[in-house]
Formats: sequence, structure tokens, C-alpha cells
Amino acid sequence: MKDTRQSLSKRVFMMATGILFICICVGSYRLSGFGMDAFTCMNLGISGYLGMVFGTWQMMVNAVILLVVFFTVRRCIGAGTIVNMVCVGYGADLICWLFQDVWQVEMTLPLRILALLLGCLFAGLGVAFCLMAGNDLWMILGVGTVCNAFLNGPLIQFFRVHVAEPLLNR
Repeated sequence: MKDTRQSLSKRVFMMATGILFICICVGSYRLSGFGMDAFTCMNLGISGYLGMVFGTWQMMVNAVILLVVFFTVRRCIGAGTIVNMVCVGYGADLICWLFQDVWQVEMTLPLRILALLLGCLFAGLGVAFCLMAGNDLWMILGVGTVCNAFLNGPLIQFFRVHVAEPLLNR
């Protein structure tokens, strides 16, 4: 029984730490101004257009996704899914608020590059910790992230050359 409780407490710690790292990742990407993953970028743009706090909009979109997952692959939903759904957007908002409003850090080019590198570092750490915590939904997101990383560049180049440029030059 003690081993089970100890294992559970380690997994909860890994999940919470992983989600904290993802918050730092998203906040760092936002501070860098160099872009982020497409899903976060979409949510950031829509929340800005609607005048909403990013965390609130992100949670609303995640709730809709959670409903779909609930009715299709319910076994993938765990405590980490809910904590992630609620915390990542607000955590990223907190990081941006601290750096931009409280500490009023001017994001010079070297700081923006550092923020980008930190975002990459914490993305890897966060997903690794969440995977080890046993949150099955992260496995789905992990495969999507890998596909996104390897396919976005070539697909953008292909569509730019073979679709967008020909349409523009007609």
C-alpha cells in the first residue's frame, strides 16, 4: 500500500511539474515574439480579437475538445488532462504579466532569443514529465507534436510553391 501511495505521489508531482514546465514554455514563446505552435497561436489570436484573457479562451476551447475526447477516447482523460486544461493558459498569462507588467522587462533581441530557447527546453521537459506521469492524452499530443515538427516546414514550402504562388501570380 505504501509503494502505491508513494508511486501516486511521484506521478502527481511529475504531472504538476510537467504542467508548470508547459506553462513556462508557452509563456516563453509568447515573450519571444518568434511564434509558437499553431493551436496556441490560433487561441492567442482569437482571445486577443475577442478582448479575452488568453487563459480563459484556452480553457473554453479545451473544454470543447474535452467533450469530444470524452465521447471518443474517454480512457485518455485523467487528472493531468483537467489540470492542463485549466492551468496552462493562465500560467502562461501569469508569466507574461510578471515579465511585461510587474518587472517591465524590455524584450531585447538577445532576451527574445533566450526566451525562445527556454520555451523549447521547457516544452521538452514538460511533455517528458507528463508522459512519465502516465497521462495518456499527452501521448496523443506527443505524436501530433512530432508530426507537426517534421511536416510543417516541408508542407509550408510545398504549398507556398505549388499553391499559394501560382494563385497569387494568376
